[in-house]
Amino acid sequence: MKKIIYTCLMIAGTLTFSGCEDYIDVNTNPNGPDALLQPELFLPQIQSELAVAVQWDGRFTGFYTQNWAYSSGESYSLNLHNNPLSDSYAQLWRAVYWSMGYNLSDMIESGMNSEKYDFVGVGYILRAYGWQMLTDYHGPVIVTEAFNSSQRVFNYDEQEVVYEEIQRLLALGIENLERTDGLSPQDSGLSEADLIYNGDRDKWKRFAYGLLAINAHRLTNKSSYNADEVIGYVDQALAGNQDDATIRFEGTVSSNTNFFGPLRGNIGRYRQTKFMVGLLDGTNPELTDPDLIGADPLLEDSEEHLKDPRITAMMAPSPDGKYRGISPVVGINEWSPEESDLVPKNFWNEEGYTGTSPSPQIYFFNNDARFPLMTYAELQFIKSEAAFISGNKDVALNAYQKGVSSHMDFARQYAPDPSIFDTRREIYLSSEELYPSSAGELTLSKIMLQKYIATWGWGFFETWSDMRRYHYDMDTAEPVYKGFELPDPLYITNNENPAYRARPRFNSEYMWNKEALEVLGAFEEDYHTYETWFSKPE
Repeated sequence: MKKIIYTCLMIAGTLTFSGCEDYIDVNTNPNGPDALLQPELFLPQIQSELAVAVQWDGRFTGFYTQNWAYSSGESYSLNLHNNPLSDSYAQLWRAVYWSMGYNLSDMIESGMNSEKYDFVGVGYILRAYGWQMLTDYHGPVIVTEAFNSSQRVFNYDEQEVVYEEIQRLLALGIENLERTDGLSPQDSGLSEADLIYNGDRDKWKRFAYGLLAINAHRLTNKSSYNADEVIGYVDQALAGNQDDATIRFEGTVSSNTNFFGPLRGNIGRYRQTKFMVGLLDGTNPELTDPDLIGADPLLEDSEEHLKDPRITAMMAPSPDGKYRGISPVVGINEWSPEESDLVPKNFWNEEGYTGTSPSPQIYFFNNDARFPLMTYAELQFIKSEAAFISGNKDVALNAYQKGVSSHMDFARQYAPDPSIFDTRREIYLSSEELYPSSAGELTLSKIMLQKYIATWGWGFFETWSDMRRYHYDMDTAEPVYKGFELPDPLYITNNENPAYRARPRFNSEYMWNKEALEVLGAFEEDYHTYETWFSKPE
């Protein structure tokens, strides 16, 4: 990164100390130089903008999936699945169309011109990732007419079109990463510019196959769904936790700090939910084992069910040391002022709504913590679900076991008590109820609840897409997300329906692209409850 900054300064210095005549001679565009910058000057900012946008909008998606809830309860409308008209809930829109936008196009073009084909491959993959996250969040988006500088208004594409474009871009990405001509990552500058994989082409290819798996697996409700194709993609994707796609933050000033860190102060009023805590403390009806009551190694928990070892790494304790969650409807109002010791701390492990910098560590909510964009555990649960619903229970069990074990490895790095973590893990993995050793004991609910745990706090659009694929378990006798309950009542304008999509960005669309929105029905108060294409049975 220092070399990138130094390069930028050198370019600025060259322009400063060159004569004005020379500068004018090389430009026909009065707004800036005609020549494209080298691709390594684009990539770090593009990756950072994309990650922050996922975190920014993921905050709100996290309310729908009950990753967390706002402390005030039902007075905060997103707790009840509202989606107001505001730019605040469309940062990903801004990132894909503006922050990345033409910059990403220029990076790809510059990479082609300078024979830095690794940048071209990464560029296509990042474009595909942006489209996947954006359409998972908003539903219909602008793709076919995007980045057409001759237009001022744009028509929306249905998700089916977007999904096909994602597949095309990923194929191009893999193709360019496999090129043997051009410069190596070390010579091209990718090794230094890449904040995710440090220029490792093989890991970027595995990331692309992981995204292909995600793209194909969204369509479980379609007659065209192909479980074997999904499994094949996963098998070519991330090979272990060492391949997890995480982005680094410096954590020194606000602009280079993890969006969820205490320095940014963005999640101070968020608290873990009862649903999430229930998945980790043995009270969830699917992830419980009566034989493990009294099995916890901590003396103070000796009368309770064994705690999932991940609870201390991922959850914030209350001041009295116990782990509790809040409901979206009640919030922290469940407890009186005299019961403040029972209120869960914030995700910086502190009481109140602010945190010190750095804060006592809770999971990846610190200033310089790496933030996940795709993990091996996530993909193993995708494989497990695909195999399970296609009847291949042995493959499903093997992937389930790998998913649980690998996420425990991932979480352990954040554990404040490694020895207790390891003891609990050993007991947990010996339970046939929690960690089946035979395919006949595995259930779809176990797979999806363990995936929920593994994607908690970062895989917002993945989790929300899963819940929408299963239609929030509404009107089903056998729920997948056992223990999960929608807020009752939902927000008044929802007409008793949960959220299925976010509204497009207010300023660019509702002010300047009205006719296109009218075609979608996006001016209706309950537009955000319209079901998305990928989740509809066909």
